[in-house]
Amino acid sequence: MSSAYPVVQEHERSSQPQRVVNDFSIQIATVNGSGSQTANLVLLRSLLLMGVPVSGKNMFPSNIAGLPTWYTIRVSKDGYIGRKKEVDFLVAMNPETAKEDVLTLDPGAAVIYDEPLKLNALRDDLIFYPVPFDKLVAAVCPDAKLRRLVRNMIYDGVLAKLLDIDRALMEKALSKQLGKKAKAVTLNQGALTAGWDFAEANLTKRDRFHVEPMTEAVGKILIEGNAAAAIGCMMAGVTVVGWYPITPSSSLCESLIGYMKRYRVDKESGKATFAIVQAEDEIASLGMVLGAGWAGARSMTATAGPGISLMGEFAGLGYYMEAPGVIFDVQRVGPSTGLPTRTSQGDLLQVAFLSHGDTKHPMLFPCSVEECYTMAQEAFDIAEQFQTPVFVMMDLDLGMNSWMSEGLKYPDKPINRGKLLTPDVLKRVGQWGRYRDVDGDGIPYRTIPGDGMPAWFARGSGHNDKGQYSERPDDYVQNMDRLARKFETARQYVPKPVVDIVPDAKIGLIGFGTSHWAISESRDQLRAETDVKTSYLRLRGYPFNEELLKFIDAHERVYVVEQNRDAQMMQLIKLDIPPDRVSKMRSVLHYTGLPIDARSVSDDVLSHEGFEVAKKTDRVGGGMLGGE
Repeated sequence: MSSAYPVVQEHERSSQPQRVVNDFSIQIATVNGSGSQTANLVLLRSLLLMGVPVSGKNMFPSNIAGLPTWYTIRVSKDGYIGRKKEVDFLVAMNPETAKEDVLTLDPGAAVIYDEPLKLNALRDDLIFYPVPFDKLVAAVCPDAKLRRLVRNMIYDGVLAKLLDIDRALMEKALSKQLGKKAKAVTLNQGALTAGWDFAEANLTKRDRFHVEPMTEAVGKILIEGNAAAAIGCMMAGVTVVGWYPITPSSSLCESLIGYMKRYRVDKESGKATFAIVQAEDEIASLGMVLGAGWAGARSMTATAGPGISLMGEFAGLGYYMEAPGVIFDVQRVGPSTGLPTRTSQGDLLQVAFLSHGDTKHPMLFPCSVEECYTMAQEAFDIAEQFQTPVFVMMDLDLGMNSWMSEGLKYPDKPINRGKLLTPDVLKRVGQWGRYRDVDGDGIPYRTIPGDGMPAWFARGSGHNDKGQYSERPDDYVQNMDRLARKFETARQYVPKPVVDIVPDAKIGLIGFGTSHWAISESRDQLRAETDVKTSYLRLRGYPFNEELLKFIDAHERVYVVEQNRDAQMMQLIKLDIPPDRVSKMRSVLHYTGLPIDARSVSDDVLSHEGFEVAKKTDRVGGGMLGGE
């Protein structure tokens, strides 16, 4: 298309302040290890208690304390919880990045800053609020060693006053955050009050941003994806966990340890009904999982990309000997060590075919903490139903950030243990073979040691349908064909996609995981700004089912939105669809390590469609440009 199409520009701010209610972003720039997390979560929770939809994202360095960190909170009356590229309200607490943080803001933004930094001299098109943090914290915290940790709560008080956040709800959020730590609650409440009182006495409200109570978030909870997944594993009946710590997956197993100690200890004997073992490395952790799965336990591990790389040999063993196990891959930026504290969707191709030889693994793609919870349970069912490793593909953004959610519902359906051999089944099939396909679905019957049924020897070398060692070509081909048939059967049992077909839409969008939130908002932007209509298919499982091809056939052009450089999901799709459909496929790629935002999706789609787009650099703060 030619440039005769309208130019899509960023929305210009009016020179006259307009009241903006429940629709802005706050960025808090601090130093890693300064104790800012408490203040940030109190602020996030306070907004949620006011019934306002919110999301919070922590951008932190991967090494020692003292380096820049940013926490962004999005307030959205429309319920958008994806990252917003623009920053509307900056809290500048880090001298190392303050200048560049301010210079990256759009005109009209507001800045709370530590008074000695004199940031108001940098620009005349921003609203500046100087605050003497050191003077205020000294008055409320006699212990000089603790002031560094209490100091951050002052900006919560200032923000509460300037933005009209209910102070009583902020104090409630503070009490919930610090629990029974009475001294800490008292000190932080003092800092909160000091910030409020200072703002009331010394700061005149000049920015346009306000918070007003809503009902859209009433009753919602805040929870990290890793914690939600851990609860899902417990509800699924997990009893064996083999794991090795690695960012960003560690908190999944750490959370699970806490939940299991609370809810899975026998009340009469005081003994644990589970085993959670920190292995010497990721290789050993998956070995434990597969051994436990062979023995009949529901077992799992959690890791990230580098751990996935190490698990290749055992993943192939699990696939070939057909032992169930669940692996959570909380993806981060690679390759190699990469950016350990940044988010990505870059492990798809590696996981789908993990191991040498012809290997395929089912994958689940949760987009929310609710799906982290429910898909954790589904993963164990699928692993046992298909007697194979199943991967739950999360990412750092979903796993480590706090997300607004409905309460998690108690499971309402029984556990599916898959094809377990019983006396009745043995009587029906006549002669049992561990790898014999008697139903045509590729799935054999298995036995569990001690269940009174015939035993079998698990091996990673060639075997026939009885499980006996064999290097006969016909045995190998028969076994591999059956494994392929089993994978085809899985198409009907992995979570199905969510599809929204818009009449007359020529463009289809395909997404998965946390990209969903940016895509949903982008569709609204495209429709409102350029009248571009789009349909949408959100993938939830691999192998794909027939809905995917139907969706592609229903549209002239299909964009696959993903957070990696090499269009990994689109490569998987291309392998699965007829060659004549491939020409319809396009990519929208985002791989900065920051969570994908709607504006980037909209601009990329419009650029492909022939629109002229005024793009802006994706950034979270000046200090992100170097020094890490």
